[in-house]
Amino acid sequence: MNPTRRTPAQWQSLVAQWQQSGQSATQFCKDNDIGYASFCNWRKQFIESSEPERQAPSQFIDLSALQPQGHQWHIVLSLGNGVELTLSQS
Repeated sequence: MNPTRRTPAQWQSLVAQWQQSGQSATQFCKDNDIGYASFCNWRKQFIESSEPERQAPSQFIDLSALQPQGHQWHIVLSLGNGVELTLSQS
């Protein structure tokens, strides 16, 4: 038995059909004669590509531009879960 070759557009359509079906991925693949591993690979690809970027763009802060009186500065970054990063120049 030769596996069916599908285009990315066909896989995208199958993933959309599965999302609408309410079935488990395993059952959907059985009912539609689809290879489960291939389906999971394509599903992961389409779901990841449709999600917005979770990572904010990095921004560089030039601390040398901070010139308060006496050229001293003290910065505390709260990173969450009680973790703080302290930067200072005296």
